[in-house]
Amino acid sequence: MTREASRLWRSVCLPVLLLASLAAPAAAACDPDGVQASGAVYRICMPAGPWNGHLVVWAHGYVNFNEPVAIPENQLRLPDGSSLPDLITSQGYAFATTSYSVNGLAVRQGLADVVDLVQVFAAAKGRARFVYLVGASEGGLITTLGIERFPQVFSAGVAICGPIGNFAQQVNYFGDFRVLFDYFYPGLLPGTPTNVPADLIANWPTYYATVVRPIVFSPANAQRTRQLIATARLPTDPFDFWPTAEQSIADGLRYAVFATNDADEKLGGQPFDNRHRLYVGSSNDLRLNLLVRRIAAEPAALREMRAQYDTTGVLRRPLITLHTLLDQQVPYWHEPLYLTKVLAAGSLLNFAHIPAARYGHCNVTAEEALVAFGLAVLRTEGLSLRDPAAALDANPDALAAFDRLAATHGLAPRRTP
Repeated sequence: MTREASRLWRSVCLPVLLLASLAAPAAAACDPDGVQASGAVYRICMPAGPWNGHLVVWAHGYVNFNEPVAIPENQLRLPDGSSLPDLITSQGYAFATTSYSVNGLAVRQGLADVVDLVQVFAAAKGRARFVYLVGASEGGLITTLGIERFPQVFSAGVAICGPIGNFAQQVNYFGDFRVLFDYFYPGLLPGTPTNVPADLIANWPTYYATVVRPIVFSPANAQRTRQLIATARLPTDPFDFWPTAEQSIADGLRYAVFATNDADEKLGGQPFDNRHRLYVGSSNDLRLNLLVRRIAAEPAALREMRAQYDTTGVLRRPLITLHTLLDQQVPYWHEPLYLTKVLAAGSLLNFAHIPAARYGHCNVTAEEALVAFGLAVLRTEGLSLRDPAAALDANPDALAAFDRLAATHGLAPRRTP
């Protein structure tokens, strides 16, 4: 490990991991849920001890359009089971989140609701000195847009696995999967790539389990399914291929079923376009490209995506992004695309990215999330400890956490003589 890398890890990672492990997270003290002017449900949680005067706003990810508007409880836990409100409030921060006023494609409404939530919090608890916006998946895009567009509201942001590079390309990623699925398994999925029948949406879990899955994952169709994965460029774990292949295909089908009609309605037109796409990876790419269905996007949808869903890379506040390299829902290529925007805007000093080398959508560890949040705090508040390294040595749990995180990134563990 170089001297510069050692200094970075000791100045950033050690204080954050120390803060997170000095005590077990206490249960957050949450007020009864309220309702925003938009109809969104909100929740405010305060620390059991003294409030440090700072607020963390959580922007949740995608929820199927036909589910009731409510705070998605399953998205308030990290993959290891840690409670997000408990983790945040145990460090002295206030925590607030909103359901958004709509489900499905909710970026426009979600952005308006998180901005409004800051004012709701101020009226109820007092104005926060620093406001951190943290979001995952669709919430990662909301977070990035919030930091870009509302620097007067948010002090810094952490965007986890969000479609922040190019929203139209994210739409095309799902659309490509649908037309390719129809090519390899014609007639298996009712409807078209631009119109999904209501009865399929209503009965999707049963239809997938009893009709789709047995055919797509039959041993007799293994080669056909492998070609689907290759041509659609679906990420899989090469060391755990078939289970992750099934997860990637199931996720692609879920979005094809639940997001298609909803996106058309909210974007004011059909957004998918593959007229000039060249698909490769099948046993006969010439035949594939001649026969696969071609679809043109409607101009109104393209205009709406450019105006309301595209990021700019213009950052006047710190933004930290965190993304798994093998993300099957929001591909990792969003990160280099966004970095290009940041460089073009001259905003690199306000940007940092942490890659997570594993499969899965938003499959980040609590330690990685804490380091990302710690970077945002350090860049905003200038947080420091008198002797974080010595304090870490006195805390075995924090030391073990740092060692695991260091090993993940190929760094030597920090040990005392």
